[in-house]
Amino acid sequence: FFFRQLQKKILNSYSPIHILTYTHILISHIPLSLSLSLSHSLANTYMSRFLLLFVISICHTPIYTLAALAAAGGGGGGGGIDKGFNILETASRLVPQGAIVGTTKESWKFVWQRMMAELAPQDQTGSYTRPSYSFQGKIGSSTFPDEADRYVLYVGNPCPWCHRTKLVCNVRKLSSREVEVVQLVDDPLKASRGGWVFDGSRGNDPIFNSRDLFELYNRLSPGFKGRCTAPLLVDRKSKKAVSNESSDIVRMLGEAKFQRKDDGTDVELYPSQLAAKIDATNDWVYKQLNNGVYRCGFSTRQDAYNAASKDVRNGLDRCEEILATQDFLCGDTFTEADIRLLPTVLRFDGVYSPLFKAG
Repeated sequence: FFFRQLQKKILNSYSPIHILTYTHILISHIPLSLSLSLSHSLANTYMSRFLLLFVISICHTPIYTLAALAAAGGGGGGGGIDKGFNILETASRLVPQGAIVGTTKESWKFVWQRMMAELAPQDQTGSYTRPSYSFQGKIGSSTFPDEADRYVLYVGNPCPWCHRTKLVCNVRKLSSREVEVVQLVDDPLKASRGGWVFDGSRGNDPIFNSRDLFELYNRLSPGFKGRCTAPLLVDRKSKKAVSNESSDIVRMLGEAKFQRKDDGTDVELYPSQLAAKIDATNDWVYKQLNNGVYRCGFSTRQDAYNAASKDVRNGLDRCEEILATQDFLCGDTFTEADIRLLPTVLRFDGVYSPLFKAG
Protein backbone atom coordinates (compact mmCIF):
# COMPACT_ATOMS: atom_id res chain seq x y z
CA PHE A 1 0.00 0.00 0.00
CA PHE A 2 2.81 2.37 0.92
CA PHE A 3 4.63 1.86 -2.37
CA ARG A 4 1.40 2.25 -4.37
CA GLN A 5 0.74 5.58 -2.67
CA LEU A 6 4.26 6.76 -3.51
CA GLN A 7 3.77 5.67 -7.09
CA LYS A 8 0.57 7.73 -7.31
CA LYS A 9 2.35 10.74 -5.85
CA ILE A 10 5.11 10.43 -8.45
CA LEU A 11 2.61 10.16 -11.30
CA ASN A 12 0.56 13.12 -10.02
CA SER A 13 3.48 15.42 -9.16
CA TYR A 14 4.58 18.30 -11.32
CA SER A 15 7.27 19.75 -9.07
CA PRO A 16 10.77 18.36 -9.87
CA ILE A 17 11.67 18.39 -6.17
CA HIS A 18 8.55 16.37 -5.27
CA ILE A 19 9.14 13.85 -8.05
CA LEU A 20 12.78 13.45 -7.01
CA THR A 21 11.88 13.08 -3.34
CA TYR A 22 9.15 10.46 -3.84
CA THR A 23 11.19 8.50 -6.37
CA HIS A 24 14.20 8.47 -4.07
CA ILE A 25 12.11 7.18 -1.17
CA LEU A 26 10.66 4.47 -3.38
CA ILE A 27 13.97 3.23 -4.78
CA SER A 28 16.27 3.74 -1.83
CA HIS A 29 14.46 1.08 0.21
CA ILE A 30 16.71 -1.39 -1.59
CA PRO A 31 19.71 -1.93 0.77
CA LEU A 32 23.05 -0.73 -0.58
CA SER A 33 24.58 -4.19 -0.09
CA LEU A 34 21.80 -5.74 -2.18
CA SER A 35 22.26 -3.09 -4.86
CA LEU A 36 25.98 -3.81 -5.11
CA SER A 37 25.46 -7.57 -5.31
CA LEU A 38 22.85 -7.05 -8.02
CA SER A 39 25.24 -4.86 -9.97
CA HIS A 40 27.74 -7.71 -10.12
CA SER A 41 25.20 -10.27 -11.35
CA LEU A 42 23.37 -7.96 -13.79
CA ALA A 43 26.23 -5.93 -15.21
CA ASN A 44 26.87 -8.22 -18.17
CA THR A 45 23.22 -9.12 -18.69
CA TYR A 46 21.07 -6.01 -18.86
CA MET A 47 23.16 -2.88 -18.66
CA SER A 48 26.68 -1.58 -18.32
CA ARG A 49 28.44 -1.60 -14.96
CA PHE A 50 28.74 2.16 -15.27
CA LEU A 51 24.97 2.52 -15.57
CA LEU A 52 24.31 0.27 -12.58
CA LEU A 53 26.79 2.08 -10.37
CA PHE A 54 25.38 5.41 -11.54
CA VAL A 55 21.83 4.37 -10.59
CA ILE A 56 22.99 2.94 -7.25
CA SER A 57 24.92 6.09 -6.37
CA ILE A 58 21.86 8.24 -7.08
CA CYS A 59 19.56 5.96 -5.07
CA HIS A 60 21.83 5.97 -2.04
CA THR A 61 22.76 9.65 -2.06
CA PRO A 62 21.10 11.37 0.93
CA ILE A 63 17.76 12.82 -0.15
CA TYR A 64 18.56 16.29 1.18
CA THR A 65 21.61 16.42 -1.09
CA LEU A 66 19.56 15.51 -4.18
CA ALA A 67 16.80 17.94 -3.20
CA ALA A 68 19.34 20.71 -2.78
CA LEU A 69 20.75 19.99 -6.24
CA ALA A 70 17.26 20.05 -7.73
CA ALA A 71 16.37 23.27 -5.95
CA ALA A 72 19.62 24.95 -6.95
CA GLY A 73 19.53 24.09 -10.63
CA GLY A 74 16.05 22.73 -11.18
CA GLY A 75 12.46 23.55 -11.82
CA GLY A 76 12.23 26.78 -9.81
CA GLY A 77 14.66 28.83 -11.93
CA GLY A 78 14.60 32.59 -11.98
CA GLY A 79 11.49 34.26 -13.30
CA GLY A 80 9.48 31.03 -13.11
CA ILE A 81 11.42 29.40 -15.95
CA ASP A 82 11.59 25.62 -15.71
CA LYS A 83 15.17 24.46 -16.40
CA GLY A 84 14.54 20.85 -15.43
CA PHE A 85 17.00 19.31 -12.96
CA ASN A 86 19.95 21.11 -14.55
CA ILE A 87 21.58 17.69 -14.69
CA LEU A 88 23.93 18.35 -17.60
CA GLU A 89 25.28 21.59 -16.15
CA THR A 90 25.73 20.18 -12.64
CA ALA A 91 26.76 16.58 -13.23
CA SER A 92 28.99 17.23 -16.24
CA ARG A 93 31.56 18.75 -13.86
CA LEU A 94 32.10 15.20 -12.58
CA VAL A 95 30.98 12.97 -15.47
CA PRO A 96 31.41 13.65 -19.22
CA GLN A 97 28.21 14.78 -20.93
CA GLY A 98 28.39 11.89 -23.40
CA ALA A 99 28.31 9.39 -20.55
CA ILE A 100 25.26 11.11 -19.01
CA VAL A 101 23.33 11.20 -22.29
CA GLY A 102 24.33 7.63 -23.15
CA THR A 103 23.32 6.41 -19.70
CA THR A 104 19.93 8.10 -19.99
CA LYS A 105 19.28 6.52 -23.40
CA GLU A 106 20.34 3.07 -22.22
CA SER A 107 18.26 3.43 -19.04
CA TRP A 108 15.13 4.26 -21.03
CA LYS A 109 15.82 1.44 -23.49
CA PHE A 110 16.34 -1.03 -20.64
CA VAL A 111 13.14 -0.04 -18.83
CA TRP A 112 11.12 -0.18 -22.06
CA GLN A 113 12.47 -3.62 -23.01
CA ARG A 114 11.76 -5.01 -19.56
CA MET A 115 8.20 -3.66 -19.67
CA MET A 116 7.66 -5.09 -23.15
CA ALA A 117 9.02 -8.47 -22.07
CA GLU A 118 6.45 -8.56 -19.27
CA LEU A 119 3.54 -7.38 -21.42
CA ALA A 120 4.56 -9.29 -24.53
CA PRO A 121 6.90 -12.23 -23.78
CA GLN A 122 9.58 -12.91 -26.40
CA ASP A 123 11.44 -16.01 -27.49
CA GLN A 124 15.15 -16.05 -28.37
CA THR A 125 14.45 -14.85 -31.93
CA GLY A 126 12.59 -11.72 -30.78
CA SER A 127 9.20 -13.19 -31.73
CA TYR A 128 6.17 -12.53 -29.58
CA THR A 129 5.04 -15.67 -27.74
CA ARG A 130 1.50 -15.54 -26.42
CA PRO A 131 1.30 -16.88 -22.82
CA SER A 132 -0.75 -19.95 -21.98
CA TYR A 133 -4.01 -19.50 -20.10
CA SER A 134 -4.74 -20.43 -16.50
CA PHE A 135 -8.27 -21.84 -16.54
CA GLN A 136 -9.40 -24.56 -18.90
CA GLY A 137 -12.81 -25.76 -17.70
CA LYS A 138 -15.74 -26.61 -19.95
CA ILE A 139 -19.45 -25.92 -19.74
CA GLY A 140 -21.24 -29.25 -19.89
CA SER A 141 -18.75 -31.07 -17.68
CA SER A 142 -19.61 -32.40 -14.24
CA THR A 143 -17.85 -29.40 -12.68
CA PHE A 144 -19.65 -26.83 -14.82
CA PRO A 145 -23.16 -28.04 -15.74
CA ASP A 146 -24.92 -26.72 -18.84
CA GLU A 147 -27.67 -24.68 -17.20
CA ALA A 148 -29.02 -21.14 -16.99
CA ASP A 149 -28.64 -18.61 -14.14
CA ARG A 150 -25.07 -19.69 -13.61
CA TYR A 151 -22.42 -18.05 -15.81
CA VAL A 152 -20.92 -14.55 -15.94
CA LEU A 153 -18.74 -13.31 -18.82
CA TYR A 154 -16.31 -10.44 -18.13
CA VAL A 155 -15.28 -8.48 -21.24
CA GLY A 156 -13.76 -5.17 -22.31
CA ASN A 157 -14.68 -3.41 -25.55
CA PRO A 158 -11.16 -2.53 -26.84
CA CYS A 159 -10.10 -6.19 -26.77
CA PRO A 160 -10.63 -8.30 -29.94
CA TRP A 161 -10.53 -11.52 -27.92
CA CYS A 162 -13.42 -10.20 -25.79
CA HIS A 163 -15.20 -8.97 -28.89
CA ARG A 164 -15.43 -12.47 -30.38
CA THR A 165 -17.10 -13.82 -27.23
CA LYS A 166 -19.62 -10.96 -27.20
CA LEU A 167 -20.40 -11.65 -30.86
CA VAL A 168 -21.42 -15.21 -29.96
CA CYS A 169 -23.76 -13.89 -27.27
CA ASN A 170 -25.29 -11.45 -29.74
CA VAL A 171 -25.59 -13.88 -32.65
CA ARG A 172 -27.27 -16.48 -30.46
CA LYS A 173 -29.29 -13.80 -28.65
CA LEU A 174 -28.24 -15.15 -25.27
CA SER A 175 -30.18 -13.47 -22.48
CA SER A 176 -28.64 -12.20 -19.23
CA ARG A 177 -30.26 -15.21 -17.57
CA GLU A 178 -28.26 -17.53 -19.81
CA VAL A 179 -24.98 -15.57 -19.69
CA GLU A 180 -24.60 -12.31 -17.80
CA VAL A 181 -22.14 -10.04 -19.63
CA VAL A 182 -20.20 -7.57 -17.46
CA GLN A 183 -18.30 -4.71 -19.06
CA LEU A 184 -14.79 -3.84 -17.90
CA VAL A 185 -13.07 -0.49 -18.47
CA ASP A 186 -9.42 -0.20 -19.49
CA ASP A 187 -7.77 2.09 -16.93
CA PRO A 188 -4.18 1.11 -15.97
CA LEU A 189 -3.91 4.01 -13.50
CA LYS A 190 -6.75 2.61 -11.39
CA ALA A 191 -5.99 -1.08 -11.83
CA SER A 192 -3.82 -2.82 -9.24
CA ARG A 193 -2.41 -4.93 -12.09
CA GLY A 194 -3.07 -4.99 -15.81
CA GLY A 195 -5.65 -2.48 -16.97
CA TRP A 196 -9.16 -3.83 -16.45
CA VAL A 197 -11.31 -2.22 -13.74
CA PHE A 198 -14.97 -2.06 -12.81
CA ASP A 199 -16.61 1.35 -12.82
CA GLY A 200 -20.24 1.68 -11.84
CA SER A 201 -21.31 3.24 -15.15
CA ARG A 202 -20.53 0.08 -17.17
CA GLY A 203 -21.26 -2.49 -14.49
CA ASN A 204 -19.91 -3.97 -11.28
CA ASP A 205 -18.66 -7.41 -10.36
CA PRO A 206 -21.88 -9.31 -9.50
CA ILE A 207 -20.08 -12.14 -7.70
CA PHE A 208 -17.46 -10.59 -5.38
CA ASN A 209 -17.94 -6.83 -5.95
CA SER A 210 -14.26 -6.65 -6.91
CA ARG A 211 -12.63 -3.32 -7.74
CA ASP A 212 -10.67 -4.65 -10.71
CA LEU A 213 -9.97 -7.83 -12.64
CA PHE A 214 -6.86 -8.68 -10.64
CA GLU A 215 -8.86 -8.68 -7.42
CA LEU A 216 -11.44 -10.93 -9.08
CA TYR A 217 -8.69 -13.36 -10.15
CA ASN A 218 -7.38 -13.42 -6.59
CA ARG A 219 -10.85 -14.17 -5.24
CA LEU A 220 -11.26 -17.02 -7.72
CA SER A 221 -7.72 -18.34 -7.20
CA PRO A 222 -6.13 -17.01 -3.96
CA GLY A 223 -2.50 -16.03 -4.48
CA PHE A 224 -2.97 -16.00 -8.23
CA LYS A 225 0.22 -15.44 -10.24
CA GLY A 226 0.23 -14.58 -13.90
CA ARG A 227 -1.61 -12.29 -16.25
CA CYS A 228 -5.18 -11.34 -15.34
CA THR A 229 -6.72 -11.26 -18.81
CA ALA A 230 -10.16 -10.85 -20.31
CA PRO A 231 -12.41 -12.41 -21.46
CA LEU A 232 -13.08 -14.41 -18.34
CA LEU A 233 -15.98 -16.84 -17.91
CA VAL A 234 -16.97 -17.55 -14.28
CA ASP A 235 -19.44 -19.92 -12.60
CA ARG A 236 -21.27 -17.78 -10.06
CA LYS A 237 -22.67 -20.78 -8.15
CA SER A 238 -19.38 -22.54 -7.47
CA LYS A 239 -17.42 -19.25 -7.56
CA LYS A 240 -14.86 -20.85 -9.87
CA ALA A 241 -13.30 -19.64 -13.09
CA VAL A 242 -14.34 -21.71 -16.10
CA SER A 243 -11.97 -20.31 -18.73
CA ASN A 244 -10.01 -17.25 -19.79
CA GLU A 245 -9.15 -18.57 -23.27
CA SER A 246 -11.33 -16.79 -25.82
CA SER A 247 -11.31 -19.65 -28.35
CA ASP A 248 -12.64 -22.08 -25.75
CA ILE A 249 -15.24 -19.58 -24.55
CA VAL A 250 -16.45 -19.00 -28.13
CA ARG A 251 -16.89 -22.75 -28.61
CA MET A 252 -18.63 -23.24 -25.24
CA LEU A 253 -21.04 -20.33 -25.65
CA GLY A 254 -21.77 -21.46 -29.19
CA GLU A 255 -22.66 -25.02 -28.19
CA ALA A 256 -24.21 -24.75 -24.70
CA LYS A 257 -28.00 -25.17 -24.49
CA PHE A 258 -28.59 -23.25 -21.22
CA GLN A 259 -31.89 -25.17 -20.82
CA ARG A 260 -33.31 -23.53 -23.96
CA LYS A 261 -36.30 -25.03 -25.74
CA ASP A 262 -35.39 -26.13 -29.25
CA ASP A 263 -37.68 -24.04 -31.47
CA GLY A 264 -35.49 -24.33 -34.56
CA THR A 265 -34.38 -20.69 -34.53
CA ASP A 266 -31.06 -21.08 -32.72
CA VAL A 267 -27.84 -20.49 -34.67
CA GLU A 268 -25.45 -23.42 -34.99
CA LEU A 269 -21.91 -22.06 -35.12
CA TYR A 270 -20.07 -25.40 -35.16
CA PRO A 271 -22.10 -27.83 -37.29
CA SER A 272 -20.74 -31.35 -37.22
CA GLN A 273 -20.49 -31.65 -41.01
CA LEU A 274 -18.17 -28.61 -41.10
CA ALA A 275 -16.22 -29.29 -37.90
CA ALA A 276 -12.97 -30.39 -39.60
CA LYS A 277 -13.06 -27.45 -42.01
CA ILE A 278 -13.80 -24.96 -39.23
CA ASP A 279 -10.91 -26.29 -37.12
CA ALA A 280 -8.47 -26.07 -40.05
CA THR A 281 -9.65 -22.53 -40.88
CA ASN A 282 -9.36 -21.43 -37.27
CA ASP A 283 -5.75 -22.66 -37.21
CA TRP A 284 -4.50 -20.57 -40.12
CA VAL A 285 -6.64 -17.53 -39.28
CA TYR A 286 -5.20 -17.50 -35.77
CA LYS A 287 -1.57 -17.95 -36.85
CA GLN A 288 -1.61 -15.55 -39.78
CA LEU A 289 -4.13 -12.91 -38.68
CA ASN A 290 -5.55 -13.03 -35.13
CA ASN A 291 -2.13 -13.52 -33.56
CA GLY A 292 -0.12 -12.50 -36.63
CA VAL A 293 -0.91 -8.80 -36.16
CA TYR A 294 0.36 -8.98 -32.56
CA ARG A 295 3.48 -10.80 -33.65
CA CYS A 296 4.12 -7.80 -35.93
CA GLY A 297 3.50 -5.22 -33.23
CA PHE A 298 5.45 -6.95 -30.46
CA SER A 299 8.44 -8.27 -32.42
CA THR A 300 11.74 -6.93 -31.13
CA ARG A 301 13.93 -8.10 -34.01
CA GLN A 302 13.64 -7.37 -37.71
CA ASP A 303 13.62 -11.00 -38.85
CA ALA A 304 10.78 -11.82 -36.47
CA TYR A 305 8.78 -8.85 -37.72
CA ASN A 306 9.39 -9.76 -41.38
CA ALA A 307 8.14 -13.31 -40.83
CA ALA A 308 5.03 -12.11 -38.97
CA SER A 309 4.25 -9.43 -41.56
CA LYS A 310 4.54 -11.98 -44.36
CA ASP A 311 2.06 -14.20 -42.52
CA VAL A 312 -0.40 -11.31 -42.24
CA ARG A 313 -0.17 -10.53 -45.97
CA ASN A 314 -0.65 -14.19 -46.86
CA GLY A 315 -3.61 -14.45 -44.48
CA LEU A 316 -5.32 -11.40 -45.97
CA ASP A 317 -4.74 -12.70 -49.51
CA ARG A 318 -6.17 -16.07 -48.55
CA CYS A 319 -9.30 -14.46 -47.08
CA GLU A 320 -9.68 -12.32 -50.20
CA GLU A 321 -9.44 -15.35 -52.44
CA ILE A 322 -12.00 -17.36 -50.43
CA LEU A 323 -14.52 -14.57 -49.94
CA ALA A 324 -14.40 -13.57 -53.61
CA THR A 325 -16.37 -16.72 -54.45
CA GLN A 326 -18.44 -17.43 -51.31
CA ASP A 327 -20.11 -15.50 -48.51
CA PHE A 328 -18.32 -17.09 -45.56
CA LEU A 329 -14.98 -18.70 -44.78
CA CYS A 330 -16.33 -22.25 -44.67
CA GLY A 331 -18.88 -22.04 -47.48
CA ASP A 332 -22.46 -20.77 -47.48
CA THR A 333 -22.88 -21.19 -43.71
CA PHE A 334 -21.95 -18.58 -41.10
CA THR A 335 -19.78 -20.31 -38.47
CA GLU A 336 -17.51 -19.58 -35.53
CA ALA A 337 -14.62 -19.23 -38.01
CA ASP A 338 -16.20 -16.00 -39.27
CA ILE A 339 -16.76 -14.77 -35.72
CA ARG A 340 -13.08 -15.36 -34.94
CA LEU A 341 -11.93 -13.45 -38.03
CA LEU A 342 -14.26 -10.44 -37.78
CA PRO A 343 -12.77 -8.59 -34.74
CA THR A 344 -9.32 -8.64 -36.36
CA VAL A 345 -10.35 -7.34 -39.78
CA LEU A 346 -12.57 -4.66 -38.22
CA ARG A 347 -9.53 -3.29 -36.36
CA PHE A 348 -7.03 -3.73 -39.17
CA ASP A 349 -7.20 -0.33 -40.94
CA GLY A 350 -7.60 1.64 -37.73
CA VAL A 351 -5.12 -0.11 -35.42
CA TYR A 352 -3.05 -3.03 -36.71
CA SER A 353 -1.85 -1.51 -39.96
CA PRO A 354 -0.88 2.01 -38.74
CA LEU A 355 0.27 1.15 -35.20
CA PHE A 356 1.61 -2.39 -35.52
CA LYS A 357 2.76 -2.00 -39.16
CA ALA A 358 1.03 -5.32 -39.74
CA GLY A 359 1.38 -6.57 -43.31
